Amino acid sequence: MKLSFPHKETWLHRVNPTLKLVVFSIWFVAVILIHNFNVMVNVAVLSLLLLVWSGHPWRRLLLYASPFLLVFVSTSTGMMFFGKGETEWWDWGLVHITKESFFRGLHLGFRALSVASAGLLFGLTTRPVMLFYSLMQQAKLPPKYAYSFMAAIRMVPILVEEFQTRRHALKIRGTVRKGWGGKLYRSISRYAVPLLAQSIRRAHRVAVAMEAKRFAGRGGRTYYYVIGYSYRDFLFAAVTAALFVIAAMAGELFPYVVAITDVR
Repeated sequence: MKLSFPHKETWLHRVNPTLKLVVFSIWFVAVILIHNFNVMVNVAVLSLLLLVWSGHPWRRLLLYASPFLLVFVSTSTGMMFFGKGETEWWDWGLVHITKESFFRGLHLGFRALSVASAGLLFGLTTRPVMLFYSLMQQAKLPPKYAYSFMAAIRMVPILVEEFQTRRHALKIRGTVRKGWGGKLYRSISRYAVPLLAQSIRRAHRVAVAMEAKRFAGRGGRTYYYVIGYSYRDFLFAAVTAALFVIAAMAGELFPYVVAITDVR
């Protein structure tokens, strides 16, 4: 089963995964601490522009980013319609929109957009295998946990193929029936029990193999992929810091809304 799509590898793909994880974690904390509406808009726009370095075509990026619109709308409207404030704009039943709640809702929407963009960029530019190798080498993650996660990721396509094979076999035998209640329960049990039994047997075999190969992490280990640091890591950290500085300065010097500087 194919879990990835062809894309162009950019310099961001070659940044140290552990450093990238740390920087994006700091990004998340910094976004949470921003309360200036103008700065938050700039950060959200710049985080979307960073997706250009993901290496994926813009049409695919639009497809990936389409759920962000739902997140933005749901987060914003929830605060706009039921927030509190002094300057009332519209009041109808339970819906009570004020100036403060409107900008507070937009602020939360742009905050969610910024975090989602950073998470998407991390996922599109980081290979899981390289991430776990980097965590073992730079973050000293025990190999038994790292290799266990990698083995679990590799098993996902196998589980999907087994589910499809089971589904085709039940169709050929004529045991698939449409309906609710007991029929639905029996249909689920036909899938759940065999797949669960096969997963338990496979997990046991993998655990025995890892124990035989001494994956417990005792003693020195060598790695197939050696992950280190390069100039790209410092460039990535510098670009990220510069983006926040530019967003903060532009928000202070050229505000979109002069009267709104703190949405709390």
